[in-house]
Amino acid sequence: MVNTYIQENKDRFLKELLELLKIPSVSADSTLAGEVRRMADALAEKLKEAGAENVQVLPTKGHPMVYGDKIIDPKLPTVLVYGHYDVQPPDPLELWDSPPFEPVIKTTDIHPEGAIFARGACDDKGQMYMQVKAFEAMNKSGELPCNVKFIIEGEEEVGSENLEDFVIKYQDKLTADVILVSDTGIMSNDVPTITTGLRGLSYVEVEVTGPNRDLHSGLYGGGVANPINALAKMIASLHDENGHITIPGFYDKVQEAPEKERQLIASAPYSEEAYCKALNIKETFGEKGYSTLERTSIRPTLDVNGIWGGYIGEGAKTVIASKAHAKISMRLVPNQDPDEITALFKKHFESIAPAGITVVVKPHHGGEPAVTPVDSIEYEAASKAMEKTFGKKPIPLRSGGSIPIVAMFERVLGIKTVLLGFGLDSDAIHSPNEHYGLFNFYKGIETIPIFFRNYAELKKN
Repeated sequence: MVNTYIQENKDRFLKELLELLKIPSVSADSTLAGEVRRMADALAEKLKEAGAENVQVLPTKGHPMVYGDKIIDPKLPTVLVYGHYDVQPPDPLELWDSPPFEPVIKTTDIHPEGAIFARGACDDKGQMYMQVKAFEAMNKSGELPCNVKFIIEGEEEVGSENLEDFVIKYQDKLTADVILVSDTGIMSNDVPTITTGLRGLSYVEVEVTGPNRDLHSGLYGGGVANPINALAKMIASLHDENGHITIPGFYDKVQEAPEKERQLIASAPYSEEAYCKALNIKETFGEKGYSTLERTSIRPTLDVNGIWGGYIGEGAKTVIASKAHAKISMRLVPNQDPDEITALFKKHFESIAPAGITVVVKPHHGGEPAVTPVDSIEYEAASKAMEKTFGKKPIPLRSGGSIPIVAMFERVLGIKTVLLGFGLDSDAIHSPNEHYGLFNFYKGIETIPIFFRNYAELKKN
């Protein structure tokens, strides 16, 4: 029995995950390329131990992909499991309560049974490893109902820039009936949800230049445009008093969510007071006319992710900086094209530069928004699996995050995706003290085999 195997091996599953979390596979840091490769090799070994065949660490122009499969019968449906083994940089290190790559288990108010604190615990090593262990449990207990293929990448956190070329190159190897991704979450541990939509992304870096060198603020202050002052004013102008984005044409192609979906969002269990308390803020903020849940899921946004320039060391240095910089991300909704939005941003940001200032906009990675159907057998298989393990029917909701590969997989492979994640918004992904509940880790391993079984049965009919 699958559940018996899981119960007998759950301590080992956890121990293995803790070992993988010790590997600092930060894809954005070129000095850690060796660690990223070490993580890929370690994951390949775990796939082999779980019973996967044809396991390979395949090269790309960047970090490698890990592939493995188990084809038990070509006539049976095939599930392609996607995940990523790279993680975000751990900075700022001083805000971690424990070292980011020395995982520890601690109890919290939300996770009284314990949570793993480490970079990548939830995003995505913990969730990706649920898939590997669920496969192992099905395979070792002789209850694998579908063919399985794994594609686990090492560049998701830097935009998956080599994934599409890889998918095109290995299109025949990656043929499947459905893609299963565990890189999303649920509303809470007693309110299961299935992600049915993802926002797209346009990510840019801006460089604002004034004088040809840093200047003495006493000798030149009041005589030349200050790039930091200019950048701050330009960024502030990107939203109006109602929280609307002021870039001309930004909303032209926005697909409004249907009223039925807005009603569903409104019916989801949610406490504005608890939301604010968890973040230690007095009130929420955003686009006028929409609820917090709507603003974080079905509406586009623009946020500054980093800003720097001038002297930021200890003490004083009275300079007018020559340059100022910022990194800006825009989350997009259906019908917004990331390349079009990037072009609109560039044109507008250059146009609002004051005299004496030049602007360079450097596009980084982006991704298309995606919405998955709720009337498919794939969704039904996932919904019934969650209903079985949580004891209540999950709510379909869009996520505010971006997984650009979902739209790409559908475009290149012609396959729909099921987003069966188990993380919580409070798990601090991309932040210091990222963590993942033991409840969630084991619940995922328990639920995934039921999805496989449901899917195989539904495909027969």
